[in-house]
Amino acid sequence: MSTEIHTNEFPIEEESNSQETELGFNSLPNREGEEELTDTLSKEIQDADSLSTNVEGGDKDRIHSLTNMYRTWFLDYASYVILERAVPHIDDGLKPVQRRILHAMHLFENGHLHKVAKIVGQTMAFHPHGDASINDALVQLGQKGYMVNTQGNWGNILTGDEAAAGRYIEAKLSPLALEVLFDSKLTEWKRSYDGTALEPVSLPSRFPLLLAQGAEGIAVGLSSKIYPHNPKELLEAAISYLKGEDFVLYPDFPTGGLLDVERYNDGHRGGSLKSRAKIERIGERLLSISELPYGKTTATLIESILKANEKGKIKIKHIDDMTAATADIRIQLPAGVSTDKTIDGLYAFTDCEVSLSPNACVIKDGKPLFLGVSDILKHNVTRTQHLLEEQLRYRLGELTDSLLSASLERIFIENRIYKDREFEEAANESEALTHVQQRIEKIEGLSFVRPITQEDLKRLLEIKMARILRFNIAKHEELIAKLSKEANKVRKNLANSTQYTIAYYEHLLKEYGGSWERKTTLSRFGTIEAVKVIETTEKLYIDREGGFVGTGLKNAEYVAECSPIDDILIIYKNGTYLITKVEDKKFIGKGEVLYINRFQRNDVRTIYNLIYRQGKKGPYFIKRCSITGINRDKTYDLTDGTDHSKIVYFTANFNGEAEVVRITLKPQPRMRVLVFEKDFKEVPIRGKGTRGNLVTRAEVQRIALKQKGGSTLGGRKVWFDRDVLRLNYNEQGDYIGEFEANDRLLVIQKDGTIYTTDFSESNHFATDVVRVEKYDAQKIWSVVYKDKQQGFFYLKRFSLEDSTKPVLMQGEENELVLFSDTYYARFGVIFDGHDADRPEEIIEAADFIGLKSIRARGKRLTTRKVAFVEERDPLRYPTPTVAVEPTYEGESEENREDTDLEKVETSETLFEDDFRA
Repeated sequence: MSTEIHTNEFPIEEESNSQETELGFNSLPNREGEEELTDTLSKEIQDADSLSTNVEGGDKDRIHSLTNMYRTWFLDYASYVILERAVPHIDDGLKPVQRRILHAMHLFENGHLHKVAKIVGQTMAFHPHGDASINDALVQLGQKGYMVNTQGNWGNILTGDEAAAGRYIEAKLSPLALEVLFDSKLTEWKRSYDGTALEPVSLPSRFPLLLAQGAEGIAVGLSSKIYPHNPKELLEAAISYLKGEDFVLYPDFPTGGLLDVERYNDGHRGGSLKSRAKIERIGERLLSISELPYGKTTATLIESILKANEKGKIKIKHIDDMTAATADIRIQLPAGVSTDKTIDGLYAFTDCEVSLSPNACVIKDGKPLFLGVSDILKHNVTRTQHLLEEQLRYRLGELTDSLLSASLERIFIENRIYKDREFEEAANESEALTHVQQRIEKIEGLSFVRPITQEDLKRLLEIKMARILRFNIAKHEELIAKLSKEANKVRKNLANSTQYTIAYYEHLLKEYGGSWERKTTLSRFGTIEAVKVIETTEKLYIDREGGFVGTGLKNAEYVAECSPIDDILIIYKNGTYLITKVEDKKFIGKGEVLYINRFQRNDVRTIYNLIYRQGKKGPYFIKRCSITGINRDKTYDLTDGTDHSKIVYFTANFNGEAEVVRITLKPQPRMRVLVFEKDFKEVPIRGKGTRGNLVTRAEVQRIALKQKGGSTLGGRKVWFDRDVLRLNYNEQGDYIGEFEANDRLLVIQKDGTIYTTDFSESNHFATDVVRVEKYDAQKIWSVVYKDKQQGFFYLKRFSLEDSTKPVLMQGEENELVLFSDTYYARFGVIFDGHDADRPEEIIEAADFIGLKSIRARGKRLTTRKVAFVEERDPLRYPTPTVAVEPTYEGESEENREDTDLEKVETSETLFEDDFRA
């Protein structure tokens, strides 16, 4: 069987692969997929070639090899998508469709708004992909707000609402676009796709538009994702670069939000960002999302919140979208739900926090190139300086032409060359020009800014008689002086092009920078552990007889509340234990479970106290340990691993409590002690793999709890990390102190708001917090404030009550001046106005006013006009309290110590004794 492939069936000419070298795609990154496709195609090509060589009969000139038919098709398509559709050009920061839109708008720019439908129609003369893609690209340009001024419903980036149809909305180029984007003398042109018009290869942009707008595109084999930056910061960075100073750039999103840039890596591939919504408490159980993470709308955000609520990861009562000019999503919480925990849950389980991956890919010299944002800005600054220099050269050339023309005109008129007989009787233009040139050359002492050309002489022939009659030497000299001055200024700018470029950027900042304030707040986010913030919406049950555990065993024994992502700790009677994930129903073994509960990974405060017997007839050991992070569904052992070991006493203590137990031994002949006590406080906390301490080698009949004990871990040391405004126990930030269970935290904000709270890691603090410390009910506070109604300064002293309700130290609608916790605080009052020459008045708060309530008005400092009040160093300090050691009636302290030591030694002897007969 033979196969013939005729050219009339596939009329495709053979194509060379020279385009690949021209476009530089032999070095195109991320080509693993292309190489795989090439291997597949090569095999098919070989098969096709073998078919070609075995053709029986026919004209071989009519046979076309499949090799040449599609050898470069994939690469041609990839090249086209990368260069002509998806990836922006580094020179002007625009994709082809955006460039063509702006070029079309500039062609009929007249200062008036034009229908978007009209702009789309004009752009189709340059863009071969239809009106839909042009309309979408124009809407995006309008929403970004830099290059296009809009009118009508252009959609909403906050809610995700789409723009109206193109026949209803209007647009025109912005003043910034007209100033920085266009200059026909600097533009490189090429033929449009149909060859009927010219379009720019790239616009002569003198503005870092690519970084200001951002860009995103997916091509074949690669993608580009450049996040928007603040234009004001970009111009300031450009000035710093020209001055030789260091600069750093971080994204700024139009939707605001919070941004962690710790791993931004200058926008290079492999870097990452975390963008968060701004969530605020505006009521007791009411949250408001006022700023959105990048790439999210109120609709997508609400959808993700509702999904998390349905899955039981967070608990919300109601949610409303009240977005208008600014975002405002109101979240109502049910009673008993922590706002702090809900905020963390929103970040952990919804789109309120998103991870972003920059990938700054641009087209440069006809090739895709991966750069950092600093590199892109430096390229733009260098190109801007070059373009400004070219503009100056063009301007200098125009001024030079004007100076030469003015000089020749004066010579032509003053010397009456136009009245020469040779000039008037010249047979043709050439003879007339020759005569003019000869006359000028005969005039001595003349010098010109450049050599005279025929075109310069021709302009003299175009001078009208009316102009000659009106010629005024004084005005002409004034014109020459003006042109010379401007030419000298241009030469100076050219000689100092760096300073000229700096001045250009400063002009843009002054003209447009007022509306370019940063919208996204830079911050550093702490790590939120999902298991700590997820709501416990499930109930865990255990069926001991059947050996099952899970959330679906509704009629079984209740264990605890849990969440779908929780782990369970199961400890068996033989001392083995494992950690497994919460499921609906899971088999764990019949009748052997000693303890089961939710497991908190890395929890070092929960201490397990146990006594176990080694093997069937071995001794008893006591130990205390914590269980932190281990592998899921792997069996571990709390005993020493001896077969048939068994736990005979066990407690789980969530704050490291140590109880006292009474141990009763089985009576044996000649046994002296049958009952003794053991205090777990005397047992050190060690690793879970340790054997423990020996209790007894005798047979134990019973172990009973005698007395509950307190925590042996002491207070919890707490730090405050100001970068993330969170408390932690990991020594990050400022050390606050050691907190016992009932201790409280005092928080003071910049506006004077003061309140107390617990020292939980989940607490959230406002960005204006100025002080976080351990609450001391005995501390005396002195506050100076200005009464806004009267204008007088007041002083008051108070001790703060333990109240979670925020209170203003200075009272409502008053201005806080300063506050101090120095017991004998002193303040200097500096006067103003007519009393400006009056010496400073020193006031000691303790002598000036007694202790009042925080809600008291206080005492007026003075009736005179006050410039300001400052705190001064105290002159005295409170007498420290001396601790008094307890005394014991009837015996000396030395005897008392001996007695205590004797008791300790006796206790240790009992502990070590094996109680054998």
